[in-house]
Amino acid sequence: MELFNNFSDLFLSVWEKGILGVDIFQILIGIGIFLIFLVFRGIISKLIIKRLQSVAKRTTNKLDDTFVSAMEGPARFLPIVLGFFIASYYMSFSEESREIVDTINRTLITIFIFWVIHQIIEPISYILSGLDKVLTRELIGWIIKSLKILIFILGLAAVLELWGIKIGPIIAGLGLFGVAVALGAQDLFKNLISGILVLVEKRFKIGDWILVEGIIEGIVEKIGFRSTTIRKFDKSLAIIPNFQFAENAVINVSETSNWLISWIITLQYDTTVDQLKTIRNEIEEYISKGKDFNPTVGIAVRVDKFSDSSIDMYVRCFTKTDSWNEWLAVKENLAIAIKQIVEKNKASFAFPSQSIYVEKK
Repeated sequence: MELFNNFSDLFLSVWEKGILGVDIFQILIGIGIFLIFLVFRGIISKLIIKRLQSVAKRTTNKLDDTFVSAMEGPARFLPIVLGFFIASYYMSFSEESREIVDTINRTLITIFIFWVIHQIIEPISYILSGLDKVLTRELIGWIIKSLKILIFILGLAAVLELWGIKIGPIIAGLGLFGVAVALGAQDLFKNLISGILVLVEKRFKIGDWILVEGIIEGIVEKIGFRSTTIRKFDKSLAIIPNFQFAENAVINVSETSNWLISWIITLQYDTTVDQLKTIRNEIEEYISKGKDFNPTVGIAVRVDKFSDSSIDMYVRCFTKTDSWNEWLAVKENLAIAIKQIVEKNKASFAFPSQSIYVEKK
């Protein structure tokens, strides 16, 4: 009987002292409260969030869809924060334990606040998309990514401060480390700055056909922090450092509104003056009256110079189309028309030739 009494006293002592000065009954009640909020978390995800998503899909505005999707994570995290807070304040901790529990609560609340701010940035991108005349879509994407990284760093610093970890010495150490890295990563920063200049100056955007003489020609697929990805016309993929677009002339072929045709037509030296004038006038008339050419930009058809083996006639005009394929077709039609005009006027095209004179003795 005495043994049973001793065991009963020991059991009650353990039950009352429990863990960290909290009796087992309070711990069980606290766990029960936390489990209730976990169930509530499941209700939020299955009912409330899905209901909000269905309502948002009925509207034509994508801002509310993005906002609901962005808030899904924080909304599921909120019951955990509330559950732990209520459960912890129901239990009677010792002074030291209470301080640790309060720090955990502050940490969870801080994480929740910065998570909400981090997620709100995504819907802001739709608001910034209205500034596409000032900022490019790629630059807006960079701004959004930078803000997300900044919010994450600030949130991490706030959490570390709660746990007594001073971030001042860490920042100072990172500053010295950053100087060392900067000295060895000059090319990286040069490419980063060049990429920002490309986006700010709107030199090109994703989907544009660009040409950098002697370096690359193709379609822009991605503009990154360090490099730009370009799909060449043979379907191979080229990754070009951004400084190439800052230090070299970039031709944005996609922005071409009038394609240039510039030729030198070589005629034989036995072509008469009347033939030259007639050929010149008929070519100029064909271009001026043609529906495929833009006469307002400028037309030039003139006898240019006397070369070693030919009389050169310069032809320069611009097409109305901004399509490369249509430009090729217009060039072909013009070439056929010029050949017909030259042959109709009994003239001939010249080719490089030499005459050898043998002296008679």
